Amino acid sequence: MTEQSRSEFPSRRRFLTEMSAAAAAFTIVPARVMGRGAVPPSDLLNIAAIGSGGMGSGNIERSSTENIVALCDVDDVRAAEVYKKYPKAKKYRDFRKMLEDNHKNIDAVIVATPDHTHAVAAMAAIELGKHVYVQKPLTHSVYEARALTNAAREHNVMTQMGNQGHSGEETRILCEWIWDGAIGPVHEVHCWTDRPVWPSGVELDRPVETPPIPDTLSWYLWLGPAADRPYSPQYLPGIWRGWVDFGTGALGDMGCHIMDAAFWSLKLKYPIRVQANASRYYSGMWERAENKMQAFPRSSVVHYTFPAREGMPELKLHWYDGGMKPARPDELEPGRRLPDNGLLFIGEKGVIMSGSYGSGARIIPETQMAAYQRPAKTLPRIPNGAQGHEQDWIRACKDNEPACSNFEYSGPLSEMVLMGNLAIFNPGEVLEWDGENMVVTNNETANAYVNPPYRDGWSL
Repeated sequence: MTEQSRSEFPSRRRFLTEMSAAAAAFTIVPARVMGRGAVPPSDLLNIAAIGSGGMGSGNIERSSTENIVALCDVDDVRAAEVYKKYPKAKKYRDFRKMLEDNHKNIDAVIVATPDHTHAVAAMAAIELGKHVYVQKPLTHSVYEARALTNAAREHNVMTQMGNQGHSGEETRILCEWIWDGAIGPVHEVHCWTDRPVWPSGVELDRPVETPPIPDTLSWYLWLGPAADRPYSPQYLPGIWRGWVDFGTGALGDMGCHIMDAAFWSLKLKYPIRVQANASRYYSGMWERAENKMQAFPRSSVVHYTFPAREGMPELKLHWYDGGMKPARPDELEPGRRLPDNGLLFIGEKGVIMSGSYGSGARIIPETQMAAYQRPAKTLPRIPNGAQGHEQDWIRACKDNEPACSNFEYSGPLSEMVLMGNLAIFNPGEVLEWDGENMVVTNNETANAYVNPPYRDGWSL
């Protein structure tokens, strides 16, 4: 396969129009063939994947109870092992070509590309009536998350975001404790991660050298809707998480995991106010002409304010990354430490500490944990917990009952997480947020990041 020139790519709008016309030419098409409606449980889904190497390989493996019929990746080297594992699956570099060739035979699509191409790939599948599983964060921007949520609802497809902890036992236990009043009304939550573990901030500099594009990589397909720039190994694989045009930083990488338990248990939706502090950016990362940040900081602290809701008080939620952590709570006994990734729920009657995904949740100190009578389990459990996250989506595709982290839930969660990046790009500024309308009401500069423009030839 050879790299196409940028001018050879058809627009996504024209592609979808042609596909819709082709679909209309068939007068009788089974529901499972078009990816609409419930698939009988005895049938196997025909699943395609966009982004088959890296994270996608695990999603594909955990979905391999079904038929893996098509695999797409712009990087032949990255996807090589997966391609060997599924020799009967058709192989592609361009997801649009994959959907064009196979749209009648695909029921569901896994999207596990870098963050900046989640939305365009998922939307193309949704608008053809395909069920979708999309890695976290759901999208690269707040606007894209809202758009995918609305599109999934309109096209009646089954969806799941790849925050596997939402299927886990630990997150459900945390919800049940909070709702039982284990620590009384919660007015503050602290969430933190040891990420980034990739270069960020002062560790990044705009590439100077422009080596040739490897024959095994379709660079302009990898760029997708991002701004045009020469190929450099300083962008991929993995390093893209530190670049604003491609990734969503430590907050986007881990926020949908770590903040999930707080978002669910405390019935959160849109913050009304966000403010951030960030470590020093490298001076070259701020493009003065474009008025646009190029890379994420090495560490940041984000403060969200949520209004009172459903009998719960106003909430302050604090996010820390890059090694930053909250102050050690007085309730934590000597000799115990805060985990590397975790949460603290501060309630009127006590404190709950947990690791990522709500793991190891305990009321602290242990004397208070020992005195607590745990409530009955009220939330449904997902078979195999976090390891069953993909299977929960597959079950949903077959019985038409939504998966646990479907876009009606994970879309707003992703919006909340990504809204924090607007504050990181404007450190020290207090941003007033109108979540319903996706508008920062007091800072027009921040609004530029709500729905960044796409490169010519790409649209949502």
